[in-house]
Amino acid sequence: MRRRDVLTLGGTAALVPSLPTMAQSAMPVVGYLSAGSPEMSTLNVFQFREGLREGGYTEGRNVAIAFRWADGRYERLSALAGELVARNVAVIVAMGTPAARAALQATREIPVVFQSGADVVQRGLVASLNRPGGNATGITLNLLDLAPKRLELLRDLVPRARSVAYLRNPDVPSPDPQLRDVQAAARTMGLALLVVEARNAGDIEAAFARLARPRPDGLIVASDWLFLVQSEQIAGLATRLAIPAVSDFGAFVTAGGLASYGPDTDALMRTLGVYTAKVLSGARPADLPVQQPTKFELALNLKTAKALGLTIPPAILARADEVVD
Repeated sequence: MRRRDVLTLGGTAALVPSLPTMAQSAMPVVGYLSAGSPEMSTLNVFQFREGLREGGYTEGRNVAIAFRWADGRYERLSALAGELVARNVAVIVAMGTPAARAALQATREIPVVFQSGADVVQRGLVASLNRPGGNATGITLNLLDLAPKRLELLRDLVPRARSVAYLRNPDVPSPDPQLRDVQAAARTMGLALLVVEARNAGDIEAAFARLARPRPDGLIVASDWLFLVQSEQIAGLATRLAIPAVSDFGAFVTAGGLASYGPDTDALMRTLGVYTAKVLSGARPADLPVQQPTKFELALNLKTAKALGLTIPPAILARADEVVD
C-alpha cells in the first residue's frame, strides 16, 4: 500500500480508537508516546497496528492503545509520559529519541519499546544494540548517518549547486553529530553551507525569511520530529522561494518537498508492533536486540521538480521507490 493511499484512506480518524467498554477494561493498554502529530502519523500507526496483529494482538479485541502526541513540542513529553505511567500501561511505545528519553525518565519498571533516529547507545537508551539491558529496546533508524547521503542526493539533483542551507533544531543535545557530518560532507563537495535554526513553526518562517537573500541553491532538512510535523509548511516555503529541499521522510515529499531518502519506515513500524507484542506476551526488553534498517527508500516529487525548473536525471528516477506526480 502506497503512503498516499493510507494517508487519504485513514486520515486521523484511524488514530482515535473508541472508548473502552466494560469488557475491554481488563485488556492490556499500550501507551503510544510520540513527539509528532496524529496528522503526520497515520501511516506509522497503521503499520504499527499491523505488527501488533502479526504478533497476536488486535486493538479492541485483546489490547487497547492510549495515544499521547507532543505535536513537535518536546517540552510536553515529560508530562505526557507521566500520564501513561500513572495509567499503569503495560508498555510504552516511544516514537523519537526525545519521547524515549522522557519515557525512561518517567519509569524504569514499565517496558519501553522505542523508535529512534539517534545513536541509542551514545544517548544512553540502551547499554548495547545486542544486549540492551534495562527496560528498553526497539529500533534505531540510522538517520544521522544518512545526512551526508541526502546532501549527495541534492547535489545530484541540482548539479549547479554551490551553496546549501541546513535547517536544524537547536534543541538537539550537543554535540550534534548530524550537523558535524553535514559540515564535513559540504567541505568535501566544495559547497558553502549556511546553517539556519528553528524550534517551532514561527522560527521556521523566520529561517526561510533569512534564506530569501542570498537564496541558497538547495536545502537539507535535519532529522527532527518538529520538521516532520511541519512538513507541509517547510515544503511550501521552499517551493515559494524556489529552493530544492531534501528530507529523510517520505511524508515530506507527499507534502510537496522535492525528495527524501531514508529507511523503509513501513517495515520498521511493523517490526515495532511485533516487538511490542513480544513484550506484551512476556518477553523482556533486555533480551530483545535493537533492530536496524536494512532497506532505504528514495522518494521524488515530479510536480515540485517541474515547479522548480528541474529535470530529474533518468538514473535517479529509475532508482526511486516512490514518485509523486
